[in-house]
Amino acid sequence: MVFWEGYLSDETMGIISPVVVFWLYAGVHHILPPLDHYRLHTRKEAASQNLVSIPTVIKGVLLQQSIAATVAYLLFWVNNSMLRSSEVVVQPSFSIQILQFIVSMLVLDAWQYFGHRYMHQNKFLYKHIHSVHHRVVVPYAFGAAYNHPLEGLLLDTFGGVASMLISGMTARTSVFFYSLSVIKGIDDHSGLWLPEYNPLQLIFPCNTAYHDIHHYGVRGIKYNYSQPFFTFWDKLYGTQMPYTVVKRLEGGFEVRQPKEWRVQQNS
Repeated sequence: MVFWEGYLSDETMGIISPVVVFWLYAGVHHILPPLDHYRLHTRKEAASQNLVSIPTVIKGVLLQQSIAATVAYLLFWVNNSMLRSSEVVVQPSFSIQILQFIVSMLVLDAWQYFGHRYMHQNKFLYKHIHSVHHRVVVPYAFGAAYNHPLEGLLLDTFGGVASMLISGMTARTSVFFYSLSVIKGIDDHSGLWLPEYNPLQLIFPCNTAYHDIHHYGVRGIKYNYSQPFFTFWDKLYGTQMPYTVVKRLEGGFEVRQPKEWRVQQNS
């Protein structure tokens, strides 16, 4: 039993829940108190270095969500048309759903890593498509889903479709997986370092600080491609940049590379 049962179908919830969760969770980040003592970058850095305005980011996110909702509708429609009209979808046991969650995480991570990395390695794709996302130099919550529409379709939307099809999730289970993925993406771009309060930053090695390296600075952009959950693809392919999180004297935190790693890379 879920709270929407009797009001909305699982398929409808699968379409609208990622959108609702995104604006609610990202909105919470923007109405929070300043929390400057937990930020990885100062507000001055965000204002001076980001190359795109917040209204433009919001418009871009709405466009991507419209495309994703259309693809989700088609996915559920095709899936339902393949079932006999009299067939009842049986929700799997909780243990099976946990296994499906894990498989979905692994599939999405693989899809994101290789697609994301190729977007950087291919100069044409980076210049004309992926660079749109990197206009948000200092990440913030709403910027998590700001991409070129084609990138959003290929990496995020199709990655979600692959996760569902390969794991065998039902529409109901997908509601929770897609919602978690959205929350995780926002958290990774939030710019807030809150491991003592935010369990996601403790549970998952790919967190706000890890992804901040990829966004901020010329060198980091070639590292830490993994998203949104684990980091083992970076470890396996040598694209992981080590880091430490230190407090700034003026308040807040800063992500730094270990000195010995910087020397090694510059030699």
